[in-house]
Amino acid sequence: MQSTLHIHARYPWIPQKTHIPSHKLSFLSNSTTSLKPFTTTNSLKTPVNFGCCFGEEEDFNLDFPFAPSRLPVIIRQPSGISQYCWDGNELKLVSLDGNSLTLSDFCLNFEQGFQRLVRVYGSAVRNFFLPKEVSENYLEYVKWKFVHRVFSSALQVLATQAMFRAIGVGYSHSLPSAAALNWVLKDGLGRLCRCIYTATLASAFDTNLKRVRFSTSVLFSLSIGIELLTPVCPQYFLVLASIANIAKQICLACYLATGTAVHKSFAVSDNLGEVSAKAQIQLVCFDNLGLMLAAVLNILCRNNPRLQAGLPFLVYPIFSALDLYGIYQGLKHVHLQTLTKDRLEIIVSLWIEQGRVPSPAEVSKEEGIELFWAKGRKPFPVRIGCLNAKNQLPKLSMMTIQNLKSWDFYFLCLERFANKGGCMEQYGILLSLREGAGTAEIIMAILHAFYVRKGLLCCWGRWESNLDVLNRSDAFLEEWLDLIENGKESAEVNLKLLIEQMSSSGWNSKNILLSTQEQARYSLLVD
Repeated sequence: MQSTLHIHARYPWIPQKTHIPSHKLSFLSNSTTSLKPFTTTNSLKTPVNFGCCFGEEEDFNLDFPFAPSRLPVIIRQPSGISQYCWDGNELKLVSLDGNSLTLSDFCLNFEQGFQRLVRVYGSAVRNFFLPKEVSENYLEYVKWKFVHRVFSSALQVLATQAMFRAIGVGYSHSLPSAAALNWVLKDGLGRLCRCIYTATLASAFDTNLKRVRFSTSVLFSLSIGIELLTPVCPQYFLVLASIANIAKQICLACYLATGTAVHKSFAVSDNLGEVSAKAQIQLVCFDNLGLMLAAVLNILCRNNPRLQAGLPFLVYPIFSALDLYGIYQGLKHVHLQTLTKDRLEIIVSLWIEQGRVPSPAEVSKEEGIELFWAKGRKPFPVRIGCLNAKNQLPKLSMMTIQNLKSWDFYFLCLERFANKGGCMEQYGILLSLREGAGTAEIIMAILHAFYVRKGLLCCWGRWESNLDVLNRSDAFLEEWLDLIENGKESAEVNLKLLIEQMSSSGWNSKNILLSTQEQARYSLLVD
């Protein structure tokens, strides 16, 4: 247990050169005197009492106070703050924050003693469940995690109980069996699908963590609903159980893959191990509460077999809604400091508009959680990747590629694509990165693209009414080249200041996480 020792610079408790008779110093010549190891107690009995003088290069000071006094040493521990005090005969540790409680204190003043008792045990529970040093949003995350895990665990027990009923296990034995074998059913065929899923979406766990985690939570809730259907359709038990198990294994893979990043966002002093350990404690305790909730519901319905059989269908909509709402609210309090394309776009956009870098909490609120990718949601969306032959503007694309320089680490080009309905053409900005482009070059490229986007929004009204001439119009090509040059100049001027402010705002600007499609690179033949 860590503790901090503070020593004051001045020592008013030490008297001015008190004379000590020689017979009181006889212990120094006693060869039988032994030094016992130090033990941590509230009372340090010392047969010989002497003072000390800190930081002075002179002979050992044997002056000491005879009257009771407080010593200038404070001990800070997780259990509270204490100070060494001298009562004339003994050295004692006295609590400064009221957390120290004795039986005599409790008996003399019951009300005050009870309050102190609650405070002491509250501090102990807090230290048991929560890490010592975490970000300020961690407690809100744990509250919603509690809601999520309790109702999710209760649903899992009820669903497993329904599956045992479907294969003929009696009602009286289904609840204990569900509690004991709840984890065993996670194995089997689902492991293979879990491997395929993690291999397919490996990079998405970093770039779209919240989106993937919430979408798999919805899938997990649906898998429980499938398990609840097994008593209704016992002839399809194997099919339904296999589908539900596959879905659960996929959700488990996502939970394990994203857990480290979530815990790291709360570890403010590199105490990732402690945060992960406390998360396991919370998981076990919350799941056990969910198991108890399911047991209580079954006990209340034990005298009505029909109600007991329909209980899972009654509570499933309510518990699922609370489960998903807890996950949604909990993810809103996860403020990731890693940079992705989406977060970098939010940062750069606010930088251009207001001249400041938003904090991870602001970006987390703006980023939100979306289940579906909305391409073209904003005018001229920026896409990182390679030039698509189907979406190109031939003349503009050809001119862009011909003008590539050996020192360029990226190029920008205009591309077109159809909207969701496929009935209307939209335009976006393609950002293609070269092999060897580092973090600074990627930030520079996105900053450049947003300056070009800002210029396009200003001049697009002149071309919007006649989009067919864009590829053939020399005037538009010249205007595009001007936007590229002006945007590049603005990006070069502001790049250094932007990176500095990002680092000071808490962002990890050493790396940028890109998806599999965004990791595509081009290279020149001269490379």
